[in-house]
Parts: sequence; C-alpha cells; structure tokens
Amino acid sequence: MVLDKEESKRPAAQKPPLIMMLPPPCLLWDSSVSCSSSILPAVMKRESRKRVSVVPLQSREKPRGCAGCNGKIRDRFMLQALDRFWHEDCLKCACCDCRLGRIGSTLYTRANLILCRRDYLRLFGVTGNCAACSKLIPAFEMVMRARDNVYHLDCFACQLCRQRFCVGDKFFLKNNMILCQLDYEGGHLNGGSDRQLQ
Repeated sequence: MVLDKEESKRPAAQKPPLIMMLPPPCLLWDSSVSCSSSILPAVMKRESRKRVSVVPLQSREKPRGCAGCNGKIRDRFMLQALDRFWHEDCLKCACCDCRLGRIGSTLYTRANLILCRRDYLRLFGVTGNCAACSKLIPAFEMVMRARDNVYHLDCFACQLCRQRFCVGDKFFLKNNMILCQLDYEGGHLNGGSDRQLQ
C-alpha cells in the first residue's frame, strides 16, 4: 500500500497490519491480488478447467453407467463431468484421491489426468522468480508481495541488514529494494522514489 503524506501522519493504531500472507498458488502472477477462482493462470485457461454438475436421476430413467467404475448408477444423484456420468465416490483426483464433487464444482484435466485444483497447480501451475534472489518460486509455494514484487518467505527481509520482517513491522520499497525502517531512515540508499508499504 502506498502512503501519501497525509496518510503517514495517522496514528499507528489506525493503520492496517503491514505484512499479509497471501494464498498459495497461481494468483500471484496476475496483476490482481484476489483469491477469486475466476482468476486463473494462462496455463489453466487452455481447455483444462471443467465443470462438475450434480444431476438428479429420474425415477423412470434407466440407470446410467459410471465412467469411473463402469457400474450402474442407482443413487438418487449422480455427477456429470467431462460429458460422462459418475458415482460421487468415483470422480476423484488422480493424485490425492479427494472426491471432486465434494470440494467444488470444478476439476482440471491434463495429460489424461483428472485433478483437483491444488494438484493441478502443483504439477502444471505457473511459476515466477523471487525479486530478491531471482530464483524460481513454484506456483504452490507461499510468498510475500510488495507492490509488483513477489518474494520467497525467507527472502522477504531488509535487503541491506537482512532483518526479517514480522507481522506489523514497517517496511519500505526504495529503488525496488525492501528496507527496514532503520535502513530507510538512515538514508543508506540515495535517490529513487520512496514508498512506505504496509
């Protein structure tokens, strides 16, 4: 958050917490910082996201075959996904075996695998680089964010004295570097724009 001169004069008790943990995967490389499932990395938008629908079985209707176990579906409700019908217990993630009808109305497919969102991101998610160490950050890893920069949790520290930040600590972004309050006020970096982040 960028504070202008007026905002910086407010008492500390009125300011929101300075450091927030962001949700893991995928959303971190989009320009927004939303947890909405409608914002997905580009790799997910390539026909890999599918809907799961609950369909009531009509009493006069002949039982359909389950795409998972090939058995007849005699339950009151069945799941419809990937243009096929499933028992609720048969539509599962290929990695973690979670029941996809229970965790939401979306599943992901790639390489002939049916996956939950978490495992899809773990296997095929978008990655990026840490602004401090320039090393790769996997899509499923927790990160910290300051403006447009993304950091490993361990790299989110003052880039001069290496002091790690705790929730509630002030930090500043100057010349695209994160600084603690002491190093910022000490003026160890000259020039550039000064932005207090919270």
